[in-house]
Amino acid sequence: MKQLQASGLIPAMRECVDREIPLLGICIGLQILFSGSEESAGIDGLGFLDGCVRKISAPNEKIPHMGWNALDILEAHRDRGLFKGIPQASYVYFVHSYHAVPENKDIVSSTCFYGEKITASISAGNIMATQFHPEKSGDIGLNIIQNFIRHGQEGSR
Repeated sequence: MKQLQASGLIPAMRECVDREIPLLGICIGLQILFSGSEESAGIDGLGFLDGCVRKISAPNEKIPHMGWNALDILEAHRDRGLFKGIPQASYVYFVHSYHAVPENKDIVSSTCFYGEKITASISAGNIMATQFHPEKSGDIGLNIIQNFIRHGQEGSR
């Protein structure tokens, strides 16, 4: 958050949200959308979404969660938005120790299981974000990024 503040990009991000311009967060980019995080207690997130970011509670798993995991795309988000044309249980690549816990569960678009159910992606109006790295997730990830780009182009018409 300190680096983002120093960059001067926060007002532009707020303008995107206010003007309903599509905004995509990846990994920590998803986490900073929320109010705060256990990882940096006392440091406010952007607060675009209500909720917090908590450490993964997976006593029998290695932390950080690094590697491929299958997505459970929630019914309301199947074959639309980021997941248009993406098969259920597609594998994507994760690298993280913390995960978002949104207050509004309706914004969760996909989950995965890693010792506990983890928010893998969210969709809230023009704000979309993934905990996983689509850029490291092969063809599935490239299709997710293309879906975001198409969504932005459709919204600007």
